[in-house]
Amino acid sequence: MIRKEEGFGLYVIITRPTLSYTTIAEQCVKLGIKMLQLREKHLDDRHLLKVARELRQITKGTNTKLVINDRPDIAALCDADYLHLGQDDIPIEEARKIVGNMKIGLSTHSIAQAKEALTKNPDYIGFGPIYPTNAKAKPDPPVGTEQLKQVVEFSSVPVVAIGGIFPENIEEVLSAGATSIAMVRHLMQTEFFTECAKMIIERIENYEYSTSICS
Repeated sequence: MIRKEEGFGLYVIITRPTLSYTTIAEQCVKLGIKMLQLREKHLDDRHLLKVARELRQITKGTNTKLVINDRPDIAALCDADYLHLGQDDIPIEEARKIVGNMKIGLSTHSIAQAKEALTKNPDYIGFGPIYPTNAKAKPDPPVGTEQLKQVVEFSSVPVVAIGGIFPENIEEVLSAGATSIAMVRHLMQTEFFTECAKMIIERIENYEYSTSICS
């Protein structure tokens, strides 16, 4: 079980943002956000690498770690801090041949997948979608907060809760013990990224976890 201070807090995922990539990255650095993932499946390779390198320039040497989704080649070329792999991506052991000792996170969508992922020694796992979401073209069925609570309790690495999380339901996610929370639509579909992010950061930091969770 991971202590609160070992979690990532707000985990920002950039995908089809209203604001520019660089503006979001700059604000993440200013806010001290620990994890910033680039997830842009619609970009061609050259554009994706260009954006990744721009984000790397902004985040390098800061407390904001750059995560590249799906693409070990892009992650290696831009010298990212983390690679994030999904269930349908190349296996983590194959990705290691490209990214070496770079930290890697794995997506999981069930308790069985979470347990299997942990045998691969990832640096964190994503778990979700917690709620129904249309952030992906083919979303997995929602897992709910009860399963999230179970995964948080048995995981030896940070668990990033993701999927359909908004201010109106984040309390339920926090009450399940989540100390790392990814948000997409709430932060990407607004011109007020900084204000929205600040509010979520405060909600997470000020939440009083029970003594039986993350202790």
